[in-house]
Amino acid sequence: MFTGIIQSIGRIHEYEARGADARMVILGGGLDFSDVAIGDSIAVNGVCLTAVALAPDSFTVDVSAETLRCTEGFAPGAEVNLEKALRLADRLGGHLVSGHVDGVGTVYSFAPVGESHQLEIDAPGELARYIIRKGSITVNGVSLTVNAVDAARFALNLIPHTLEMTTLKHLQAGSRVNLEVDMIARYVERMMQFTHTTDQD
Repeated sequence: MFTGIIQSIGRIHEYEARGADARMVILGGGLDFSDVAIGDSIAVNGVCLTAVALAPDSFTVDVSAETLRCTEGFAPGAEVNLEKALRLADRLGGHLVSGHVDGVGTVYSFAPVGESHQLEIDAPGELARYIIRKGSITVNGVSLTVNAVDAARFALNLIPHTLEMTTLKHLQAGSRVNLEVDMIARYVERMMQFTHTTDQD
């Protein structure tokens, strides 16, 4: 479990294709690994991955073909947002994030508005029902608040601190981003399905 508060910007240092799967060595960008053990989870661009090896300044992960198929941002040399798994005693600064990407969106526009930037993203149509104004969404692992929604397109405001501390500053129209919708919305939908079934019975 994660919060969507990015702790470091890392870089994919090595990328080794293993059939349809891959193994990656990721530089931590100063991330403290002293409390990380082999088998622990680290979110990489919003994707929950398991550390299979550790070094003082890097960690190694195996990535399945399914993960590679439904996510973006794992090109050799790419910068990536990093967050260690949430501990029960930690503050929940963002929102509850599972690290299971729901789909890949496409940036429609990214432009300065005053001191901040407005980011507009086109989500996959099947995710539109989970995205609401003032709700939470995760973009490349970053917890953000939705400002406006129009069908499957939604808008976000990025303050200077968010741009400085994450890779979102590199986005441009056409960029593809990993999206995870608010898990509470999914639970509500599932409960409503059973409620309707019970009412019909």
